[in-house]
Amino acid sequence: MSLVQRAYPSLPKLFGFAKRSFKSLRFPGEPLDPSSSPILSYGIHVFHAPDAVGIVAKLSDCIASKGGNILGASVFVPENKHVFYSRSEFIFDPIKWPRSEMDEDFHKLLTTYSAMRSVVRVPDHDPKYKICILASKQDHCLVDLLHQWQEGRLPVDITCVISNHDRGPNTHVSHFLERHGIPYHYLQTTNADKREGEILELVQNTDFLVLARYMQILSGDFLKSYGKDVINIHHGLLPSFKGGKPSKQAFDAGVKLIGATSHFVTQELDAGPIIEQMKSENLEKQCLTKAIKSYCELRVLPYEDNKTVVF
Repeated sequence: MSLVQRAYPSLPKLFGFAKRSFKSLRFPGEPLDPSSSPILSYGIHVFHAPDAVGIVAKLSDCIASKGGNILGASVFVPENKHVFYSRSEFIFDPIKWPRSEMDEDFHKLLTTYSAMRSVVRVPDHDPKYKICILASKQDHCLVDLLHQWQEGRLPVDITCVISNHDRGPNTHVSHFLERHGIPYHYLQTTNADKREGEILELVQNTDFLVLARYMQILSGDFLKSYGKDVINIHHGLLPSFKGGKPSKQAFDAGVKLIGATSHFVTQELDAGPIIEQMKSENLEKQCLTKAIKSYCELRVLPYEDNKTVVF
């Protein structure tokens, strides 16, 4: 089992821990001949609970008691907060540990420790996250996400694209969406009507939303009604230069290096917990794609109002 350490807020990210490849592992008592080994599945578990003595041991035992083997684990316990975060990667035999039984076992831990969050994913077997992409006139982030999805590099299913800009039937984006059967919804917005009620109806069956340069501010009522995570891309290095035209704000302030920030959306404009940041220009596409991948791989969790735990 990999070593687990506790990290503190003074560190920008958690330490990386040693990981083992699938090929180097076998269950106790099993032969070295790979032809006779079971077909193993890969799982990820994220846990957020009040801190308690022995919690790491219980998490490890939950996996090991069903024949699972931990590849790597990360733990974060902020100072003076009495709260615990962990992310574990493990392999298991799905015949010995069926998926439904796994959910029950981790749920018991959630109950035992009064956890706020216990999420387990088996990427090769679980349904992909369903997302809706919202975009305005600028479509470079939208186009990049669509091509990443087409090439299988984005572990999501795109249910639809919503925009307050009418692209018309003969654009590259329209042809792409039609070819792949992805609905496109044009909802013209005004200062008095952001069409949020209609957007809510269209995104009911999604797991989270992605704002790919969607230049409308979602209200607190919308965020509360939707009740799930919303990821935004901001073409500036937050928390500096919030709001519109951040590049111009940076230039006027004499800043020599600008960049892009992907973050969770909250009621306060451009103040949500940061997921990914990249420096230099024209990095919005890469930053947004990396943020979505990190989210789907359970590598990032909101921590307090404007912070994130990054595994």
